[in-house]
Amino acid sequence: EKKRRLGRILMERGMSNGQSLWHSQSPKTPTKMLDRALSSRRPHSDADLSDSGESGTDESKTKRPHIYLLASNFLSRIGHQWWPFLILALLFLLLLFLISVAFHSHSFVCISRFDPAARIGFFGFDGLESDFGALGVPWCRSKHGKEVEWTSKDLLKGLEEFVPIYETRPIKNNMYGMGFDHSFGLWFMARWLKPDLMIESGAFKGHSTWVLRQAMPDTPIISLTPRHPEKYLRKGPAYVDGNCTYFAGKDFVDFGSVDWKTVLRKHGITDLNRVVVFFDDHQNELKRLKQALKAGFRHLIFEDNYDTGTGDHYSLRQICDQSYIRGGGHSCFKDSDEARMRSKRKKFWEKAVDTEELCGPGETWWGVRGEMRDDFNHTNTPISYNQHFQNSRYVESILDVYWELPPVAGPSLTHQSRYDPARSTPPIVADGKHRLFQRVGLGRLDKSVFNGYTQMVYLEISKPGS
Repeated sequence: EKKRRLGRILMERGMSNGQSLWHSQSPKTPTKMLDRALSSRRPHSDADLSDSGESGTDESKTKRPHIYLLASNFLSRIGHQWWPFLILALLFLLLLFLISVAFHSHSFVCISRFDPAARIGFFGFDGLESDFGALGVPWCRSKHGKEVEWTSKDLLKGLEEFVPIYETRPIKNNMYGMGFDHSFGLWFMARWLKPDLMIESGAFKGHSTWVLRQAMPDTPIISLTPRHPEKYLRKGPAYVDGNCTYFAGKDFVDFGSVDWKTVLRKHGITDLNRVVVFFDDHQNELKRLKQALKAGFRHLIFEDNYDTGTGDHYSLRQICDQSYIRGGGHSCFKDSDEARMRSKRKKFWEKAVDTEELCGPGETWWGVRGEMRDDFNHTNTPISYNQHFQNSRYVESILDVYWELPPVAGPSLTHQSRYDPARSTPPIVADGKHRLFQRVGLGRLDKSVFNGYTQMVYLEISKPGS
């Protein structure tokens, strides 16, 4: 009896839990459909989770969904009606970006002459200006770091004044002579320095004489040139000045052979600091510098200050192109960054030289392929790098000021294609300044007059013993 009662009690408890003891112990017995449906919807209790060894929270419900899921859900909700507005918004943002770049583009071009690595190009991003590989613009170092007195504002003001003067020039087509850039530079420096006497070595048809006369109407001029400018009058326009002493034709005397003490005494000049000497004779500039120093002249202007690897004479730019000077020194390694950059820029600029043109036998690159050229390219004397280095040290020892005339305007404005702007100082009127270019009158000039820039340079020589 006791066994039957215990069996009934156990059966009643099992039935109250919705299953029989036999069912719970028999995995082979199929589960009822109702039981499976209830089991799949029944939430887990904390006790169930603790028994299974899991925490009491479900990460799949509490963790924030990924951003791409949110975006996907958002787009699926808004449907196809909003996608045109999204495209318009993206186009608007792109337009704002382009306007911002154009507005701030002046900072890409107008930079310090000592920071060529910051320059951004025009043809692509490295055609107009660039860092030229590891190079820049070599700048002769002066003894005390002295600068010229004039500023970029003075140059811009002078430019506006000079344009109408230049339009009255007697020699309209000065082929093989100075173009606008150097004409302005000579006029500006002569007018700023206000000398008591102006000397020019090399006059050709007389254009430079005319420029000096426009700067200083009453100052006497001494002109040394193998052929008298009046000879050119028989064939076309030329200029002969009435207040100029000519050492020309049969009376020609080379600058280094003139008895300057006697000549200056005849002109009443006692202070050599009041004399400006202008060289446009295509002679070794180191030779001319030593001759001027011997005569006591301190203010010198060289018209053709050719870059390394170019030109028909040894120039100050070439002398100061040294590895120890920032922006100086070159590599003849054909697989170098410089070689690749030179090859690329050669396609854009006539005066650019590639590595094969720059370097001579034994990887000599200074001067022109390791040569110190003189006399209109009639003499080509090979020099060692040690000689070239000593020339640079000599120039630095006597130099108070070295200043290269900038181009008057950027190549995109003047359409010039000769000199490589990566090897010149930033222009007075930067690329992109079209309104300024027109305002100062440069737009009235024929584009051909801007194609003769060769880094004209002004030097101030130290006083003896300083």
